[in-house]
Amino acid sequence: MTVLKAALFLFVLLYLVPLGVSAALYKARASGTDWRAADRSSAGLLPPAARNPGAVVRVYAAPTVRWRGVFAVHCWIVFKPEGAASYTRYDYTAWGDPIRMNGFAPDGRWFGQVPETVFAADGPAAAAMIPPIQAAIADYAWRNQGDYRAWPGPNSNTFVAAIMEAVPAIGLTLPPNAIGKDYPHDGRWLRPTPSRTGLRLSLGGYAGLTLAWVEGIEVNILGAVAGLDLRRPAIKLPGLGRIGMRGPEGTGNPPLPAEAG
Repeated sequence: MTVLKAALFLFVLLYLVPLGVSAALYKARASGTDWRAADRSSAGLLPPAARNPGAVVRVYAAPTVRWRGVFAVHCWIVFKPEGAASYTRYDYTAWGDPIRMNGFAPDGRWFGQVPETVFAADGPAAAAMIPPIQAAIADYAWRNQGDYRAWPGPNSNTFVAAIMEAVPAIGLTLPPNAIGKDYPHDGRWLRPTPSRTGLRLSLGGYAGLTLAWVEGIEVNILGAVAGLDLRRPAIKLPGLGRIGMRGPEGTGNPPLPAEAG
């Protein structure tokens, strides 16, 4: 009984309490807003492509639409080859063909919410990443109408996680509240983590365990992730994301050679 009580206490402390706090923050943030009319214009995180001739790769995340923002963020990827006249943005969405190109401004607000930069690379480092990113998008298995599932996946975060996994130079993980990132997009339930620094066990996205140097320790229960980042000390909590030492782009992801561009 003592073990059971301790497990219940940890579940309440690490899962239910953070989700309750996230729900309160969502209510305050969404008060009086209409998501249908919400701003989706550029958040000013990227300069105009014409003034930025070098190659660019970005991964962004923002709270999902309506009540789902309590639990999860929506992630997308943006890139621009050297000399290109415009950025290219890819999302994975629930409507139409799920892989959506340039449906929104590259650094646009996600239904009113300013995105957070999860990953940034520029110059030669970004240029080397773009061909494998394009190949991973072209080869993504869940690309047909009806493939999208908000929970446990494959969803927008599954798509971005699969692309990042195909580009080892990215070498980081999506936020813990990117629900769907752990979904086994290729059917393998036990696999190296995207950073190749550890292992991830995922039981169809419904539960799982990650042990890795970059990803840290993560316990997935019904898609909600709690854990620890040991490399840059922080805790990971459902709904609230990562709380602790911040990375170069404000997400807690540490600087890597690929980000030095």
